[in-house]
Amino acid sequence: MSAAPPPEAPSAPLHERRRRATRLEIARAAAALFARDGVDQTTAEDIARASGVALRTFYRYFRTKQDAVAPLLLAGADRWRARLSERMAAPGKGGATGRDLVGFLAESVAETMSEGDDGGPEGLEWTRALLRAAATDEALRDVWYRVNRQSEERLAEVLETWPGFGDDPIAHRLAAAVATDAVRVSLEQWAAVDAPAEGDDGPAALVDRCLRRLAAGVLSS
Repeated sequence: MSAAPPPEAPSAPLHERRRRATRLEIARAAAALFARDGVDQTTAEDIARASGVALRTFYRYFRTKQDAVAPLLLAGADRWRARLSERMAAPGKGGATGRDLVGFLAESVAETMSEGDDGGPEGLEWTRALLRAAATDEALRDVWYRVNRQSEERLAEVLETWPGFGDDPIAHRLAAAVATDAVRVSLEQWAAVDAPAEGDDGPAALVDRCLRRLAAGVLSS
């Protein structure tokens, strides 16, 4: 998912909100430096300096420089799930079939990718730069896969309440895996070329295409 700030829980304690904000600022600094200078030419000291924190603070939050971008990548998925949850809970938003869910998933992704701040074109360009860097940096690639795994697990919790799955104990997990991989593959495909962030070749359109192809399979009930 593209880099977008996560929805903030109103009830979160002040110290937790500050911690999240600090992590996200460090993540933004890391992503910008990776995009500009490359991963190899960027150090943890560079990231700490750019984000205005001490090096010891950086290492309090992250083990490595590559780990630092994880909050930025996870944040987009957090916002996507929040959008999806709103759609699933709204009255009069369709039935409980797999095709209904595909529509909700695709619409939520498109909204998240078109948002302002870090979630719009700037956030997508950061994501593209990170994915291109991950092609040659194994540690960064591991972060990307780990983020997707975490996103899949959290999405499965949201989809567990989808009535269309009935009593099938694994349907929500399979749907979460399929949806997460649709987003991952679409972003990787888009990042590998120079297509614009919007339009028929943009990542949101690719996600929509992937999900609707899958609607005839695992999400067809």
